Amino acid sequence: MNKLENQSGIAPSFIYTYAWHEDEQLLCQLEMRSFFGVDTHTNVLESSIAIDPSRSPFMKERLEVIFSGESLQEILKQVENINMNDSTFKVTCINDNDLETTKKLRLTDRRRIEREIGMVIEGEPDFEQPDHDFGILTLNGHWYFGKYRKSDAVWYRHIKKPRSYSIALSTRVARAVANIAVPNPHGVKAIDPCCGIGTVLVEALSMGIDIVGRDINPLVTTGSRENIAHFGLVGEVTLGPISDVSTNYDVAIIDLPYNIYSHTTSDQQLSILKHARRFAKKVVIITIETIDDMINEAGFEIVDRCVAKKGSFSRQIIVCD
Repeated sequence: MNKLENQSGIAPSFIYTYAWHEDEQLLCQLEMRSFFGVDTHTNVLESSIAIDPSRSPFMKERLEVIFSGESLQEILKQVENINMNDSTFKVTCINDNDLETTKKLRLTDRRRIEREIGMVIEGEPDFEQPDHDFGILTLNGHWYFGKYRKSDAVWYRHIKKPRSYSIALSTRVARAVANIAVPNPHGVKAIDPCCGIGTVLVEALSMGIDIVGRDINPLVTTGSRENIAHFGLVGEVTLGPISDVSTNYDVAIIDLPYNIYSHTTSDQQLSILKHARRFAKKVVIITIETIDDMINEAGFEIVDRCVAKKGSFSRQIIVCD
């Protein structure tokens, strides 16, 4: 196959499509800012940064742009240069939903566009298991063609874990929190020192994040290990208080014990945060209460935040340095 590059000669552009429930929009936008440094109020985001769409519970797909033009005919002329040699391919038209100002295309129109593109590519199509997936997209009056990657909703399979309890984070929130804490896993060491049954650990480990767990409750550490093993993952979970953590980490994820569900006092919560300040450069805090004064007292600076809702129940996700 000929090498396919962005025709501008610069780093390729990526177009991501999104879907979220209205209660999740703020959380989705915080995850966007963590990945890309910007967010959007629409369901499309364009960036030069490559993120596997399967990492996010909100991303639907990613198009790595190779060709662009003002019309489908311009795209067809450019696509003529593709020679698949012995490789197979598939073309997917992404316009199956409204995207920004562009209305979705009818199924018949999408299939026609896919056929037109496929007819000019020199190679063998395979609709089941192609060697290469291509995407075609019209957006705000422009056309884009490139390498296509659809999200695999890994987090959805993690809902059915052997151990759970009602106040644990949902897998969607846990996955977003792991991304907010560690947008780029390369060389990053993370810890969840109040890991509970390991919802965040499972999501983080499934994305290749180097993370360890810890909790003071032997029942939940056992449940956390069972959940991790159930999904074929490998991760360390130790038993003990946060005060005994002696290793330094790049980031800590702390889902603070809730006063209405536990016997943890405000002083104990402050102690947790002060210990986190001791061993972590960055902390992502999950809390049901406003604790800005406590965070400041522990020595952290709040750099970003959002509210994640589920009906009438709200959690604050707070990013601190």
